[in-house]
Amino acid sequence: MESLTKRYSIKDRQFWTIVISLGGASVFVFAAMYSVQPLLPFFTEQFQISVSTASLAMSVTTLSVIIGLIVLGFLSDRYGRVLFIRLSIVLTIIPFLLMPLTDSFSMIIFLRFIQGFAIAGVPAAALAYISEEINQQSMGFATALYISCNALGGTIGRLMMGYLTENKSWEVAFFSLALLGGIILILVWLTLPKSRNFSVHQRTIQKDLHGFWLHLKNPNLLILFGFGIILQLSFTGMWSFIPYYLAEPPFLLSLKTISFIFLAYGLGIIGSPIANSLAGKVGINMIRTFGVLLLVCGILLTLSSSLMMIIVGLCIACLGFFTAHALTSATVSRTAIHQKGLASSLYLVSYYIGVASGSTLLSPIWLHFKWQGIVMITVLLPILYIAFLNYTLHKKNQS
Repeated sequence: MESLTKRYSIKDRQFWTIVISLGGASVFVFAAMYSVQPLLPFFTEQFQISVSTASLAMSVTTLSVIIGLIVLGFLSDRYGRVLFIRLSIVLTIIPFLLMPLTDSFSMIIFLRFIQGFAIAGVPAAALAYISEEINQQSMGFATALYISCNALGGTIGRLMMGYLTENKSWEVAFFSLALLGGIILILVWLTLPKSRNFSVHQRTIQKDLHGFWLHLKNPNLLILFGFGIILQLSFTGMWSFIPYYLAEPPFLLSLKTISFIFLAYGLGIIGSPIANSLAGKVGINMIRTFGVLLLVCGILLTLSSSLMMIIVGLCIACLGFFTAHALTSATVSRTAIHQKGLASSLYLVSYYIGVASGSTLLSPIWLHFKWQGIVMITVLLPILYIAFLNYTLHKKNQS
């Protein structure tokens, strides 16, 4: 039911205030989430640990993000969006201040778990806030800009950590991210408008859980959730092990140089808006399939012995991934026939299960088959799944 309070449009100053505030919050929490990815080879040497143990710095954080999305999603429905966005930033900053003070990798893993739960507060509340405060005509544009900031944050976090660790120290890099978080916290605290259209959900926890269960029994949604897992497993697998690959012969790149390849991730900034625009003209399924083909072709290009060709491949893979991801996320909202917010949360949960899987479950593949093994897995899985998804959708349309 439409709120009596007028929602903001693209013509309103508050629309841009919301986009900038939520974009800043998104940049910081996603910078925090992916900040350790270029440091995995460094952690392996610094703390004398295995590749699998080092990858826990990513996968444990991702698992706690999954828990946080569910818990904080429920709580933001009951206590408001702005509160949890602010708390998320504050509690994401604190571990960055504590991690440099320890020489125990186990403590770093524990603090990353706490940080992951805190990070979830922004994605759990931001899209709901946008849907409540921005009108239908401007909502798609605001959402695309917000998702673009997710990609921008991932790029900034990886680049800052790799560059500062190489030139200063990993402790300075963490403190610098805490400083960035403090600046964004001030921005959000002062500029993000209070909710005007938030209303406390009257559903009980039991009804919410029942809604989750109904979504999990919907085969059309389950296929999309599975696709989210496969997409992110392949994408995260590529990014988690490319630093190890480029640090070895024949490339022998330094950590600082490796950190710059994460700029390719920035193509995700344009991937989401382009995908939404083309899908309206050509069709979601066709553009999503094209996105998967781009992802696969990009990953295959990394088998080249040319560093330039590898970088081109990473750029193509990023464009393809965000094209497929943006359209799958949109399809989930259209496919759910009730409690669409819960369906979107479940897609995000599956998405982050893919992140955790890509950073840890593929470690044995790297140990035994190196980069060729990683490429084989991350190419085959999305190709097979998109074929299965399109076959299923074709059968559904024929019936």
